[in-house]
Amino acid sequence: MDRHSSDEDDDRQTLIHQNDTKHLPRQIPTSPRASTAPRSGFHIEELESQIRRRFKLTFNKRYLFAIFLPLLLIPIFLSTDIRSLFSSNISSLKFNKVSDQLKESQLQALYLLNQQLTSLLSLWNHTFVNSNDNVSAVQFDDIKASLLNQITLNKHIQQTLLSPHKTGNTLKNATVLDPAYAGYSFDRCRKVDLKFSERRTIEWKPKPNKFLFAICLSGQMSNHLICLEKHMFFAAVLNRALVIPSSKFDYQYNRVLDTEHINDCVGKKAVIPFEDFMEMKKNHAHIDRFICYFSSPQPCYVDEEHLKKLRSLGISMGKLESAWKNEDIKKPSQKTIKDLEEKFASDDDVIAIGDVFFAEMERDWVTQPGGPIAHKCKTLIEPSKLILLTAQRFIQTFLGSNFIALHFRRHGFLKFCNAKKPSCFYPIPQAADCITRMVERANTPIIYLSTDAAESETGLLQSMVVLNGKTIPLVKRPPRNSAEKWDALLYRHGIEDDPQVEAMLDKTICAMASVFIGAPGSTFTEDILRLRKDWGTASLCDEYLCQGEGPNFIAGEE
Repeated sequence: MDRHSSDEDDDRQTLIHQNDTKHLPRQIPTSPRASTAPRSGFHIEELESQIRRRFKLTFNKRYLFAIFLPLLLIPIFLSTDIRSLFSSNISSLKFNKVSDQLKESQLQALYLLNQQLTSLLSLWNHTFVNSNDNVSAVQFDDIKASLLNQITLNKHIQQTLLSPHKTGNTLKNATVLDPAYAGYSFDRCRKVDLKFSERRTIEWKPKPNKFLFAICLSGQMSNHLICLEKHMFFAAVLNRALVIPSSKFDYQYNRVLDTEHINDCVGKKAVIPFEDFMEMKKNHAHIDRFICYFSSPQPCYVDEEHLKKLRSLGISMGKLESAWKNEDIKKPSQKTIKDLEEKFASDDDVIAIGDVFFAEMERDWVTQPGGPIAHKCKTLIEPSKLILLTAQRFIQTFLGSNFIALHFRRHGFLKFCNAKKPSCFYPIPQAADCITRMVERANTPIIYLSTDAAESETGLLQSMVVLNGKTIPLVKRPPRNSAEKWDALLYRHGIEDDPQVEAMLDKTICAMASVFIGAPGSTFTEDILRLRKDWGTASLCDEYLCQGEGPNFIAGEE
């Protein structure tokens, strides 16, 4: 089009020049050479010939253009709605104007968010990065998590605002600082450093033919395991081998514990099963001294029925004697190793000490990670190899590495808890709220539920554990299914239906969790906490259910 306009201008200038030449008077040449007529005539004729040719060519181009232009416009006109074309252009202009304003607002918001992020990271640096105090770290974890959540939220907002400006996989003229790559993340529920190597220990060196007969009668299996651990401490202090009770008098420990594991860890024959002990004594053993740690509410916390069971196993004994006259299980006094040596040391071959579950002696020493006895393992009292492998297979099948374990005790717990001040029995909605807060804090996708609660309670609990609109699954061990192989070891060895094996399996799974929520006042929970501490799986987030708050409703007394 530009080329055609230029040609038209040149033709117009040529025509004007030709007309002007015709009307001007003929000038008289002033020089002899200019007066030569033939040359002058030839020049005029040549010029006129050129003008005619150019005019003819230009005329042809202009008329051809004028003829074909309508032919080109007619199809366009017939196929296009002119009104919509112009209105569309106007709308497009308006939309572009609004879009530009939106982009400008987004960029301004991004600028402000970047300013906020810079301030948050500066606050993080000056407040927490140089803190090496473990106590302070625990106290400030909630503040650190809240601050990091704000940094992360800021980052997500920036990414959302920038998403319309993406070109491929890059962002136009913007940089989003990712705290995860800038060293501003931390594991809120990290493992607790319990300084296992710094623990205080005592060597267990049993003298030949010197035995301590363990008596544990208080409560259920968890109580008995705690009692057994304390008896091991007594045996180490008194330089005696510990005799594990018979399954006819106590629980069948060989189904849940591996006594040889204890001996391997200690490096000596420190623990002897009852059957091996009786074989050494040719099926008749005599307890030379039967010493009671507690004298109240009854000596040794043992009744006549259990004494008869001992006698029926081929055990003879003398009269029960109390180490202290006024030692009550309800108000146990603190004892030292010196106290134990003074009251229980003896040259007799076989002595028995009554139930020591409630005993309070050298608490900081006895309850430290790994226990008070020197050994080469993580802990002395732990689940058997079969239970340990079964727990690992269950976790691999259903849970994965990142899960919360919840011990949710309910059966018989209402009356027990309401007798305490404050009560430890929580309504389902309140419990669900506490659990949900822990899920958010620990950032875990699933919960293992160890419970004796009725289906009506667990069903309601499951429906109420919801975070960000997503239900958090509560997983329990399913009934036996031959298609599942995670529990095959238990069936292969014929211990699948033993309630104590199932209880120990629950404990083991809970002890391997990322975070553990326990039932306050439960020795089942306390034994899990012991295992987690000894195995090094204890987390900064481990706590009792709704720790720090009481039930929002408590029933009256009978």
